[in-house]
Amino acid sequence: MAASPPPGLKVRQRPPVSARSPQPELPPHLQKYVATGEALVAEPFKGITADGSVIPKLFPIEKTGVSTRPVTDAARALLDSLSAEQRARALFALDTDAWRRWSNIHPYLMRHGLPLEEMSGAQRDRALALLRESLSADGFQTARDVMRLNDFIGMITGSHTEYGEWVYWLTVMGTPSADEPWGWQIDGHHLIVNCFVLGDQIVMTPMFMGSEPVAADEGPYAGTRVFQAEERQGLALMRALTSEQRRRTVIANELPGEVFTAAFRDNFEMKHEGIRGHDLSSAQLRLLLDVLETYVGRIRPGHAGVRLDEVKRHLADTHFAWMGGLGPGQRLLLPGPQPRHPDRVRPSARDRLRQRRAVTSPHPHGGPHAERERLRPGSASPAPRAVRPRAPRPPSLTVGRPASHRRRYAASAPFRCGTRGRCDRGAGAAPARSAFRDHEA
Repeated sequence: MAASPPPGLKVRQRPPVSARSPQPELPPHLQKYVATGEALVAEPFKGITADGSVIPKLFPIEKTGVSTRPVTDAARALLDSLSAEQRARALFALDTDAWRRWSNIHPYLMRHGLPLEEMSGAQRDRALALLRESLSADGFQTARDVMRLNDFIGMITGSHTEYGEWVYWLTVMGTPSADEPWGWQIDGHHLIVNCFVLGDQIVMTPMFMGSEPVAADEGPYAGTRVFQAEERQGLALMRALTSEQRRRTVIANELPGEVFTAAFRDNFEMKHEGIRGHDLSSAQLRLLLDVLETYVGRIRPGHAGVRLDEVKRHLADTHFAWMGGLGPGQRLLLPGPQPRHPDRVRPSARDRLRQRRAVTSPHPHGGPHAERERLRPGSASPAPRAVRPRAPRPPSLTVGRPASHRRRYAASAPFRCGTRGRCDRGAGAAPARSAFRDHEA
């Protein structure tokens, strides 16, 4: 079925690159993307920091009192439904570097695991059950809508070799257990979810969600729309600021052309910018919490409350920044929240037709990559880590750059933020093609 591009966008004419299988010869910009990704994945994991210095003891291993059994049971049920060959493709060791090899662009470059598209209907239902048990109802709905809109892109472009609802890969790291560390990952265009489980604790970063376009106005997905709440809440907070507060909050009037922390940006340095929560009124802080709750609320109930409590404890030291305009029809970059010290959430939007958002853990003890370094399989004790002592710094809640497909990052520090946003463009960043281009008046 064919569909029309949204008003303001046109289909970009370019040779298709398969999303389902490796291509014998990649275009030069994708060759550079892969080479850069390999180099960055090979770097020792540090985590996202403000200045390259690791802050110790941000993420304690402690009981939450919230059961993770539904997640573990869902993972076991999925694995039990797979054939021996499928299990061999889906199962990875806990300490695999596949945690860092996800890619939010559509071409098949570094995919791993078992594609949802190759599962039977019953197996796919179990894979979705794992996603549903790990996320909240809103989080699961957003993830599924991103997948549906990825199919809608295929209808608009006519390029079904590049897009589809089920062109996503699922991987299980370690063995699902009630007390030993394990996790899972889903990897594909515009949707990356990492889930690390240790006892009754979970870490769900990095998480990347985006769409281009963000809405379907026709066809089987008509009425599907993502990221309305984020846009509405971000604008509400910005419009509640005084002119002086806005001056401190807006760090750029124009949007940058790439994201801060997309694929391979695990060691990104995210500077503190924007206005501190300490300098907001109680009413403005409530609006800031509304933004943060939307992102934290993608996690399953109970664990979302645990994380939100962490956010509230650090709210005064949370930074909030903005790029772009505020008026109707203007391009804008939604403010990117950052729950607590650990999670940096940076929504980003090229405009209101296409948006990318991601949540990352800026410090080494806040994500699966970090946890697999801290914990040896079969042991719940932290692995020793040499860190330069320093006083804790406040978290930064800054907006990320738009994830325009036009530019792919290929250079410096690894990682994206789902915000993805990179403050500084990596040195050998290579342009990437987008399915759409802006309408030229």
